[in-house]
Amino acid sequence: MALNLTPDYFEADRKYRQARTPAEKLAALEEMLRTIPKHKASEKKQSDLKRRISELRQGELQKTKKSTGLDPYHIERQGAGQAILIGPPNSGKSSIVGILTKAPVKITDFPYGTAVPVPGMSHFEDVPIELVDMPPVTPDHIPGGLVNAARNADAVLIVIDLTSESVLEDLEGLLGALAEKDITFGSTEADGEEEMRFGPEGIILCNKSDLPGTSDTFETLKELRPAEPEMMMVSGRTGENLDVLMRKLFGVLDVIRVYSKEPGRPVDRDKPFILPAGSTVEELARHIHKDLATNLKYARVWGEKTFDGQQVHGKYGLHDRDVVEIHA
Repeated sequence: MALNLTPDYFEADRKYRQARTPAEKLAALEEMLRTIPKHKASEKKQSDLKRRISELRQGELQKTKKSTGLDPYHIERQGAGQAILIGPPNSGKSSIVGILTKAPVKITDFPYGTAVPVPGMSHFEDVPIELVDMPPVTPDHIPGGLVNAARNADAVLIVIDLTSESVLEDLEGLLGALAEKDITFGSTEADGEEEMRFGPEGIILCNKSDLPGTSDTFETLKELRPAEPEMMMVSGRTGENLDVLMRKLFGVLDVIRVYSKEPGRPVDRDKPFILPAGSTVEELARHIHKDLATNLKYARVWGEKTFDGQQVHGKYGLHDRDVVEIHA
């Protein structure tokens, strides 16, 4: 039996995937539960929604109760989005974060060199994306704080060492341990329909691609593993494929860049406004200042989907790299 999900449900789904805070995620999940058709075919999805709502509420409650102490794994989100790097000891997480962000990571030849999360800011072109180097984990030890960090991140980058003799066991063990904590990657199907993805995007970074023999190991891993999460070879020493990684992260965030322009003045390209994909001129105006949205008359847009300076109304949907001149 088909789920027959409504447009209101899909809109709430979009808001959930673009949510940046637990409160925003909770509001979107509650809206999804309110708008989902109530019949037998949707019972599994309803149950899943209720469970995730309960977990988010419990997480917020615990956060309130911990007023006497701080969670060392909680890193306040900065930039357009946040990706955390997790992996076994000596997998090379710190090298990747260090080369991409210049953060003061601790790179050592011995295990457990990273004792606390270390955040740093990287960029895809002019979009800031926060990367967080997490302390190393093993399948039998994944701290609760790290689990919460993974749930709240936009992406989880699982770093493995291609030179390790136990690389497959390390990867499968870590993915299995995360699954036990209800952190899974990839889409599932129910009743012949693809379900929405909950939680962060996952990418497996097969590190140390600059060393001999790692290409063969990577090909073997691809043959032995399912297609999801996606795997890619990188090097935290030479920077190989890290530009590709940043492009992928930009795609995961599902955001657009919009540049503002005042009438009679050149466009300001120094710092774009970062908005959820599908945002309108009116939402841009509200992002700048609520009064600007209230008094909005029209806007002129320069972009690939318009001719230069085309006049549009407030409900016009913006695209990546649009230049917008708001008239109020």
